[in-house]
Amino acid sequence: MRTLVPLVFFLLLSACVGKETYERKVQESEQFQQSLNNAETRISQLEAQKSALEEQSSALNDKLIAQLKKNSELHQTLLSERAGRDRLEQTFSGRENEMQQQLEEMSQTNTELLTRIAQLQQENAGLKAQIEAERLAREEKLAKLKDTYDQLVGALEQEIQRGELTITNLKGQLSVNLPNKILFDSGKTAVRAEGIKVLRSLGDIMNKFPDKALLVEGHTDNVKISSRLAETYPTNWELSTARANSVVHVLQDQVGLPGERLVAAGYSAYRPVADNDTEEGRAQNRRIQIQLVPMPGSESP
Repeated sequence: MRTLVPLVFFLLLSACVGKETYERKVQESEQFQQSLNNAETRISQLEAQKSALEEQSSALNDKLIAQLKKNSELHQTLLSERAGRDRLEQTFSGRENEMQQQLEEMSQTNTELLTRIAQLQQENAGLKAQIEAERLAREEKLAKLKDTYDQLVGALEQEIQRGELTITNLKGQLSVNLPNKILFDSGKTAVRAEGIKVLRSLGDIMNKFPDKALLVEGHTDNVKISSRLAETYPTNWELSTARANSVVHVLQDQVGLPGERLVAAGYSAYRPVADNDTEEGRAQNRRIQIQLVPMPGSESP
């Protein structure tokens, strides 16, 4: 359509004008055609540029949309991080206050513990002093007990050698054991003259230790009382108690020990020191045992 316009225009001009005019018009027509071609070329170029720009714009728009989406996501993340930070700060603040309170409570507890430790150390020092005092007192008591034992053994050495008595020191308890054969005739409760002599020797030593009481124990074997004695002593209970009482009377009436230092007890056959199945064992069980015990109100062993 565009090529027909110059041709028609040319024909019209050729019919109406002269040669010079014609040539000029042809030249103008060519220039116009050239300008038109240039314009079309420019339009094509512009259209290509426009297409390229549209593509670039579309790409940039897509990129912008992606960037805006990313910005939105980052913004949401930032808001979330800020919210998390706020929660952490709030938690940290609460935790800090809680820890501060705990530290104050621990400080108070430490102060109380230090005070209690000081009290315990003071009490411990007092206990150590008390233990040391008790240890010294115990050592003194043991020394006195050993001295008593040594004096008893020394004073009654001959009687011990003759087998008339034995002296034991068991767990801080002094005990004098006298076989019945030294003190009593068979089936009797009256103390023999030989037995009184031994008791005098024992009493002389006991007078040196007024802080000691004498527990006089009567013991028998497990043989039943004979029919000859049953009327007077129905069982070994009566016999053991009667013999203990006889020894107490000798110590009080003939030796001169105060009655408040004497105690009599009968144990029958229930505290044997040997086997009752043999004559030798039964003889050992028939005895008077005198325990040296503290006087009432005395702390001596």
